[in-house]
Amino acid sequence: MSDLFADDSPNAPGPDIPGEDAPLADRLRPRGLEEVIGQEHLTGPEGAIGRMVAAGRLSSMILWGPPGTGKTSTARLLADAVGMRFVSVSAVFSGVADLKKAFAEADKMASAGQKTLLFVDEIHRFNRAQQDGFLPFVERGTVTLVGATTENPSFALNAALLSRAQVLILHRLDAEALGKLLDRAEQLAGPLPLTADAREALVASADGDGRFLLNQAETLYNAQIPEPLDPAGLGKFLQRRVAVYDKDRDGHYNLISALHKSLRGSDPQAALYYMARMLTAGEEPLYVLRRLVRFASEDIGLADPQALVQCLAAKDAYEFLGSPEGELAVVQACLYCATAPKSNAAYAAQKAAWKSARETGSLMPPQNILNAPTKLMKDIGYGSGYSYDHDAEGGFSGDNYWPEDMPPQEFYSPVERGFEREVLKRMQWWEKRRKELQG
Repeated sequence: MSDLFADDSPNAPGPDIPGEDAPLADRLRPRGLEEVIGQEHLTGPEGAIGRMVAAGRLSSMILWGPPGTGKTSTARLLADAVGMRFVSVSAVFSGVADLKKAFAEADKMASAGQKTLLFVDEIHRFNRAQQDGFLPFVERGTVTLVGATTENPSFALNAALLSRAQVLILHRLDAEALGKLLDRAEQLAGPLPLTADAREALVASADGDGRFLLNQAETLYNAQIPEPLDPAGLGKFLQRRVAVYDKDRDGHYNLISALHKSLRGSDPQAALYYMARMLTAGEEPLYVLRRLVRFASEDIGLADPQALVQCLAAKDAYEFLGSPEGELAVVQACLYCATAPKSNAAYAAQKAAWKSARETGSLMPPQNILNAPTKLMKDIGYGSGYSYDHDAEGGFSGDNYWPEDMPPQEFYSPVERGFEREVLKRMQWWEKRRKELQG
């Protein structure tokens, strides 16, 4: 059955008030934008939604935010606030036929002077071709599109649709906002059977999801628990909430970015926290190890050459032991990288050398260091005049190794941290000696 529904009345009233048998989350839905909790940056007088409502004109928009942050409620209240007809389509249940029906009805109502707000829930689930189908109707103003998505619009929606809609970000509900939701629940249904500590634990378990919090509260009400539960009792009563972590989308990339930057910032505590977030949510430890190996080269390099060794050893240890025993080796590698001296000199050198190679890739090396495997090549001078460094004083000949038409370049600049301080001393000595030998 289609999930398409609409109130076709030109003077559509606000959302119906659910009966006592309705779920708690439905009974507590806000009845005005001022009642939306946790999104004041959008709905307040200075917010994008607040300004549009004050002007009485809406533009198409994408509401992007985690589950349970009020995307659907906000869309319905937007229509009410500016007197628009509200039509809702779910990308999970609706297809092309539903969309065509919605657009046809919107056209008909527009000719009668009634504008339509088309709310598309989980809009990211429509494929690219279906998303393109919205464009002509949005462009000519048949509908004002309000899409809701938990996915990053940059990845989930095509560029043409994004260029015609403003992306508004709904925040994950913080502890204060979730506490207000529970206050409203208790005003409606009475005190929760929880101690103060257990109430805080319930808020923490929601992980920013208001709908989840209210569903858990409703479970507690329905159970008619005689005595207030403490945090331990609450944990036994309610199922443990699985961490929100989408390995294909933002959760994955946001947490690996946070891990990498915490390592770079030499904060072992934060790095360990983000790695724990990933692994306890089901991330593959070998993926984390691959990122640690990359970090060891990109952000530590020769400041501590053992970092790469530690990471590769951790990979071997994990493959040998498996989970959970092998995860301790991953922890060790993480902590080693976080506490090691940092240098991105090798990374910067790679980028500079690659750029130079692309620009000067056809230049011939000097003759004295060319390979001469045949008599002809020796006769035309290949390898002639090469100085064998091991025979030179101090094992250093000071020869020039750059193409004739290219002056010597400096790609690698060691920092004065960790082992790279010693590398810098060697390079400075070689450079001084080279100048002496080359006169």
